[in-house]
Amino acid sequence: MISSGPPSSEVSNLLSLLDPMNVIAHDVEGFIRHWSRGSVGLFGWQADEVTGLDVLTLLSPEPPFVLDDVIATIRKEGAFKSNLEYRHKDGHTISVLSRWVLKDTGDGPLIVQINEDFRAAATIQENLAAREAHFRSILQTVPEAMVVIDEVGTITSFSSTAEDLFGYDAEEVEGRNVAILMPSPDRENHDRYIVNYLTSGQRRIIGLGRVVKGLRKDGSTFPMELAVGEAISNGKRIFTGFIRDLTSRHKIEEELRQAQKMEAIGQLTGGLAHDFNNLLTIISGNLEMLEMRVTEPKAQVLLREAQGATNDGAKLTGQLLAFGRRQPLNPRVTDLGHMISSFSELIRRTIGDRIELRTTVRGGGNEALVDGPQLQNALLNLTLNARDAMPDGGQLTLEVSRVHLDFDYAQMYPQLRAGDYVLVAVSDTGTGMTEEVKQRAFEPFFTTKSMGAGTGLGLSMVYGFVRQSGGHIQIYSEPGQGTSIRLFLPTASRTSAAHALSETTMPEQQLPGGTETILVVEDDPRVRRVAVARLENTGYIVHQAGNGLEALDVLDRHPEVALLFTDIAMPGMSGDQLAKVVRERRPDIKILFTSGYAEPEIAGRQLAADGSWLKKPYTARELAVQLRLLLD
Repeated sequence: MISSGPPSSEVSNLLSLLDPMNVIAHDVEGFIRHWSRGSVGLFGWQADEVTGLDVLTLLSPEPPFVLDDVIATIRKEGAFKSNLEYRHKDGHTISVLSRWVLKDTGDGPLIVQINEDFRAAATIQENLAAREAHFRSILQTVPEAMVVIDEVGTITSFSSTAEDLFGYDAEEVEGRNVAILMPSPDRENHDRYIVNYLTSGQRRIIGLGRVVKGLRKDGSTFPMELAVGEAISNGKRIFTGFIRDLTSRHKIEEELRQAQKMEAIGQLTGGLAHDFNNLLTIISGNLEMLEMRVTEPKAQVLLREAQGATNDGAKLTGQLLAFGRRQPLNPRVTDLGHMISSFSELIRRTIGDRIELRTTVRGGGNEALVDGPQLQNALLNLTLNARDAMPDGGQLTLEVSRVHLDFDYAQMYPQLRAGDYVLVAVSDTGTGMTEEVKQRAFEPFFTTKSMGAGTGLGLSMVYGFVRQSGGHIQIYSEPGQGTSIRLFLPTASRTSAAHALSETTMPEQQLPGGTETILVVEDDPRVRRVAVARLENTGYIVHQAGNGLEALDVLDRHPEVALLFTDIAMPGMSGDQLAKVVRERRPDIKILFTSGYAEPEIAGRQLAADGSWLKKPYTARELAVQLRLLLD
């Protein structure tokens, strides 16, 4: 090894300026005289480890070359430049772009080489390209359209979703003013909006968002929600606009407003027709009685003409009752499970991100005879009400299942027929309803919302649709526990009547019964009456209570009670609170819960592990079987 002294002071000053870079200085024989801090980081050796060593032996360049040939090239061309593979201290190779120059000093010529790690630079470039590709893929797949403009309004980027929305290819609009996507008067005023913002900072859309109109290539306009963000790139402002097409939403809202308006008219005409029908009933009944008493032929002719007039009046009332809807119902056989599953995405967008949507389709055979579009309108009404009842977010559940309403259950509701139905339950975890609100919920124009926030026709429309479809609607709700609205729609099966008939004629002795004492706790007197009658008809001794406190009093007086059959949601002491007290006092008592909610958890509670439950409406057989499972 030949040692060489450090470079002269002039050269040393120059090399110190280049110290952060990857600089190596050596003499014409190849012995290292300067090793910069940058070279330490690039190659791994410290300066005191390599000073005086042969640079070619140390770094083992590939391809190999003769140092004299390199010096000759430098003297001829002024510099030497080549892509080389150098050896790192730990043995791996480093790809560098190496530039060599020759400097004459007082101590003789000195070769200075500057090395750039071009593989690292290439890796950075590849990473940047990969990130850009990833970013572009995201922008091309998000549902919102994206348009990027500069500070003078020129379009610099146009996503594929924007292409589909506006009808332009990106090449057609990039480089043009964004005003081409706007109808008048925004088209003429847009540049002024940007200048005004840049000079005064006054915002119209940037950072705020607005609903505006967009202009397609074919000249048609559409409503859109526009949100604009601002950023600085290379010292210049850029504005990124995210655009959501509101055409479908506005169409649905318009259909909903139309349906509500028609429902209001239908309520008015229906009331008039109802009163008129009462008058016609009185007239027609009296005419029938007169016809039986009058024998004179001419008088009978007059009575028949009067009776014909009452028939015409009945037809007129029928026309009035048919009025009030934009179109008559068009019931078709529809798979409600499939329809609601497909419709749930629209509902999800309607209720927003703060509310969790769950859709449950239980079993098969959910075909109903129903007008599909009208049912979708009804579900939209119910989900909008549920959303408004959960201002801080919550859970919305849509449940579809097939149920059978037996004769006993149908007796509680005069207009309900026993038979098979498809149940569509819309349940929320919102604020719930008081008893007074539940009683008036289906009344037209009744609303608990603030002025201007609701028409009070939403539930009226749902009620009218379900009733006109031959179905049944129920509300289960308690303040602070949420609401479950259940639509029972007639199945497409034609065997419901036979099922209903068999239910009415089936002797109660076929049901499993017993002689134990049972306590029934139910706040609805109609439901309680039916439950008590069913149990007594199957041999049980039954006591009853209308609330939790009454139930505890009955238990104190009747220690022989073997089973507690209680509703979950009751005013005051709830069913599960009652069950907790009963278990502490009488751990031997069996407990059977019942609930009108889609799931017990919808009331915000978790049933105890040993608690069983029946979902309303339940049949006499379901109740009888469940009782024997618990008692046996």
